Amino acid sequence: MVTLGVRRWDTLGDSVQGVGKRCNQDWWACEGTGSGDEPLVLAVADGHGSAVHARSELGARFAVDRFLGLAVSFGRAARDCHAPGRLARLMAYARDDFPRALVQEWRSAALGHWDRHRPVADDGAPEPEPGDKLLLYGTTLVGAVLTPWLFVAWQIGDGDLAVVEHDGELRRPLAPAEEDLGDETESLCGAQAWRAVRTHWAPLFDEARGPRLVVLSTDGLSKSFAAADGYREFVEGLDDRLAQEGTAGVRGVLPEWLRHASRYSGDDTTLVAALRPVHLTSATEEKSES
Repeated sequence: MVTLGVRRWDTLGDSVQGVGKRCNQDWWACEGTGSGDEPLVLAVADGHGSAVHARSELGARFAVDRFLGLAVSFGRAARDCHAPGRLARLMAYARDDFPRALVQEWRSAALGHWDRHRPVADDGAPEPEPGDKLLLYGTTLVGAVLTPWLFVAWQIGDGDLAVVEHDGELRRPLAPAEEDLGDETESLCGAQAWRAVRTHWAPLFDEARGPRLVVLSTDGLSKSFAAADGYREFVEGLDDRLAQEGTAGVRGVLPEWLRHASRYSGDDTTLVAALRPVHLTSATEEKSES
């Protein structure tokens, strides 16, 4: 049975610019408490950065901002997910309609920016096709929403979602079956981008057995490790450090960790994480066992 009390999460996040980069083309956000009225929403986006994607730092910001709005509305809609048939409808929306809405909102933001900020050199030139305009803003996105009853996440392109379950098991539920090769990745600027969005759907029928740590990061972090298990070991170490010191202790050293990773990957590096406090975990577990 689901515990209806407010679940609050401790959160932290930061981003560092890659060495030699003209600007940081990542963007991130973390909002809400995780309650029914204030769902916790996490997101990171990584603008592609090449000359073809010259406005991708804006594309990343548009992606995160539009995701936040849609995810908060989705999280609030989950308050009545126990009504007959409601959970199935929410799942269908999460897997089908949410990706379409996200891509449409992002495209509208990017094309609207283009209309307001046309390159001066293009005055009098033929109007580019919408797809060519969108290429300028190309970006990836990883986003999640957590409520007392649902944990749902979406991803397009590279980046990582790591989840440490209540029993300590580490999972990467949105990792692709095959890793992208080189710098090629799916993107919100793709012609049918909604089809490339991967969805993680996890109803929380027992709140005490929900995840204790959720980590989202851009690929500047995972690319910094020489060993295949490097990213997994980093998240396990983060989990251990948070258990010992809490978010206050880790928040101060996180920028240096990210700078260290960025020096190895050469890329902008961003991480946002949510930790379920130990006292809340213990309280809900005791309640579930009584």
